[in-house]
Amino acid sequence: MMNKCVTPMGKRLLRTWFLRPILDLDNLNSRLNVISFFVSSEELLTSLRDTLKSVKDVPHILKKFNSPSSVCTCGDWTAFLKSLSALLHINKIFELGISENLQEQANYFSVNIVEKAASCISMDLAYVYELVIGVVDVNRSKDKGYETTVKDGFCDELDELRQIYEELPEFLEEVSSLELARLPYMSRDKLLPQVIYINQIGYLMCIFEEKLDERILEELQDYEFAFSDEDGDVKRFYYRNAKTRELDSLLGDIYHKILDMERAITRDLVSHILKFSMHLLKGINFAAELDCFLSLALVARQNNYVRPILTAEAVLDIRNGRHVLQEMTVDTFIPNDTKIIDHGNVHIITGPNYSGKSIYIKQVALIVFLAHIGSFVPADAAKVGLTDRIFCAMGSKLMTAEQSTFMIDLHQVGMMLRHATSRSLCLLDEFGKGTLTEDGIGLLGGTIDHFISMYAPPKVLICTHLTQIFVDSHLSQSDKVKYYTMSVLRPDNSNEALEEIVFLYRLVPGHTLLSYGLHCALLAGVPQEVIKRAAFILDATTKGIHIDRACDEKITAQDQQYKNAVEKMVAFDAINGDLSLFFQDMCAGQP
Repeated sequence: MMNKCVTPMGKRLLRTWFLRPILDLDNLNSRLNVISFFVSSEELLTSLRDTLKSVKDVPHILKKFNSPSSVCTCGDWTAFLKSLSALLHINKIFELGISENLQEQANYFSVNIVEKAASCISMDLAYVYELVIGVVDVNRSKDKGYETTVKDGFCDELDELRQIYEELPEFLEEVSSLELARLPYMSRDKLLPQVIYINQIGYLMCIFEEKLDERILEELQDYEFAFSDEDGDVKRFYYRNAKTRELDSLLGDIYHKILDMERAITRDLVSHILKFSMHLLKGINFAAELDCFLSLALVARQNNYVRPILTAEAVLDIRNGRHVLQEMTVDTFIPNDTKIIDHGNVHIITGPNYSGKSIYIKQVALIVFLAHIGSFVPADAAKVGLTDRIFCAMGSKLMTAEQSTFMIDLHQVGMMLRHATSRSLCLLDEFGKGTLTEDGIGLLGGTIDHFISMYAPPKVLICTHLTQIFVDSHLSQSDKVKYYTMSVLRPDNSNEALEEIVFLYRLVPGHTLLSYGLHCALLAGVPQEVIKRAAFILDATTKGIHIDRACDEKITAQDQQYKNAVEKMVAFDAINGDLSLFFQDMCAGQP
């Protein structure tokens, strides 16, 4: 979604940016300045992206040029020339397409993109372009029907060979007509013999349908059978004779002579091009970086992202933050604020299932992450302190993982507790739920107390349903902890009318002891009878009432049958009773 680059190099570079977020404030602000400039100039953004679409994978082409075993095709030369032309056009856009208004904006954002384009896309690239088009004709191969790239008129000897090769079919047709006079009469119903040329094999007389018999070969003593082949229903028999041997001696393997000569010319051309490889790579690297900036600017324009304010302070202040992906999957996304300034670094978030807690903490992490690659972020405003690490214990598990989800959570939390600094961001989602409730409460409470006890704790966002830590005072009192919940609209406090509960997805101060799991089950399509039974058990457990076994008519009848059988067994006289009658009585009425 974020990678809208149009060049292969840009896609690779932007992926590298995502894999390696940075903490260099000057570098990040420089990236943000360039993106701000392009966000404010849609026409320039569109023009540059359209031009960049013609820039192909030049580093790969140069590597191919530099490989002794590789052969440069017309496609390679076409891609190379298009790329050079596009780079030169980009330079022209920056030279001539920047209006006074855009120049003022560039100065305002301290963007030196015009000067950088001029220094990276030098006139050496224009020289290379002229050098290539002076030797290579990328359309010649298509026009002539065989692999040939060197322009007409560049080499007289090559032009002479190519003329002979291109006129060869007509010449061989004349030779074939002369050779037919030596052969005995051939039926007009059959294909007439002809002299042909096969690359790397040479010139041969081709006889169709059937092989020459011994009687004819005695008359044609210079004929020597070479080989045969079959193409569908057509059989071909190839012979060498005096004329084909003469052609081999006179013309030789003319096609490969042409190829060898063209390859020698292109190798010489490539050796000249490679002298400018540093200039080429400098221009291509600029194009890749430009492509990344344009991609991030386009995403920012399309999704209403804003420029974050990056600071060296350990703060996080987000107004109306949104989730990068989630907002694209729903009709209306409810944004939320995040404010971690000075005190209150540990935020404990409670609330119902399905109310947006996990989405909220993930969106905070994504906003922080995007800010550290120099991107705009999905929010109305954001002030992000430099963050050295983002730790996550989200309960996720790879299919190939050899550990349980709970053990993975423990490893992640352990690493978090050992390495988190005041500049870190820590996310814990339902930590402690994978074991006994008592153990989970203890682990979660101990983790929170550890963060509280730190002199300069990291920024911590915790989602939990283990609300007993509030009731039983498991947590130390501290102004470093703030409590939030996801608001819910409910007309009354009864356990009935689950349909009337509305999740507002809005983060508000406070905490809740209810999870509204039955309402979530209803939303998920769990059968009504299951939800009714769950509501009954929940109510009985809350009030300390004995819970009767769930039953229906079928189960009740079966229980009565078992009860009758047990009573008969107890009443049976095992010493004097008749076992046969007993079993008949027991099985009476059974199918």
